[in-house]
Amino acid sequence: MQTEIDNYTYRVMWSEDDHDIVGLCAEFPGLSWLAPSSQEAFQGIYNVIGECVEDMMQQGEDIPQPLAMRQSSGKCMVRIPPEVHRHLAIDAAESGASLINRLASVNRAQ
Repeated sequence: MQTEIDNYTYRVMWSEDDHDIVGLCAEFPGLSWLAPSSQEAFQGIYNVIGECVEDMMQQGEDIPQPLAMRQSSGKCMVRIPPEVHRHLAIDAAESGASLINRLASVNRAQ
């Protein structure tokens, strides 16, 4: 079990709402761990994930596959309002970029 939880996607960051460091795991979005230091936040969320996975195994539940081990198609569908699509298509044509590149650059600038 140790190896499986090592493959999950962990994040440690400051939480302005909690005024503390929070440890998170992308594969388990409902779980977190607050601590005064980054090391303690990571160790806390790591331990919680380990306990959660162990519990899920005992209950016969499906355990999330680590994001790093999932196959990606390389395709990305985005739904946007028609008027936004029209404006992005015009902007893309005027700048000589593909629509998806234009969409990505607009999104990144915001």
